[in-house]
Amino acid sequence: MYNSYIMNNSKIRVYLDNCCFNRPFDNQTSLVINMESIAKLYIQSKILVGDYDFVWSDILEFENSNNPFEERNKRIIKWKKIAVVKVESTNEVIENAKKYMELGIKPKDALHISSSVFGKADYFLTTDNGIIKKSQKIKDVKIMNPIDFVKEMEENNEDGRID
Repeated sequence: MYNSYIMNNSKIRVYLDNCCFNRPFDNQTSLVINMESIAKLYIQSKILVGDYDFVWSDILEFENSNNPFEERNKRIIKWKKIAVVKVESTNEVIENAKKYMELGIKPKDALHISSSVFGKADYFLTTDNGIIKKSQKIKDVKIMNPIDFVKEMEENNEDGRID
C-alpha cells in the first residue's frame, strides 16, 4: 500500500501525527529535534505546493484542541483546510486501532495510525520513537520519522535531488 508513488507515479499521501506537528515548537538545542523540525517543515512546504497530499483526522483535531498553547493550536488547525482527506473516528477506525494497541501502541497513537490507514496515507510520520519501535509489524502504512522520510524521498528521486 505505502509505495503508491513509486508504483503508479501518483502523489504520495502523508499523515503527520500530533508530536510531528508540535516538533518545531520544542526546544531546538538538540540537534535531532532541530533536524526533525527542519524535515517536518520541509514536508509541509511540499504539501503546500502540491507535491504531497495530506491526511487530517478527528484525533489530530482532538489532541490539538487540548493543546494548552493557543498559538500552536491556531497554527496547527489551519492544516485541516489543506488536507485532501479528513478521517472521522468511526467505529471502523476505532476497531482497527485496537489491533495496533495489541502491539503495545497507546490508544491515541493507535487512533492516529488507524486514521492514516483509513485516509489511505502512504506514510505515517512521527517523531515518537516509541511508536516507530512498536510499529515494525504494521504493514498497512509505512511509519517513519520525518528525517527518514525526506531521505527516502531523496533516494527515490532519479536525479538525486529533492524537488
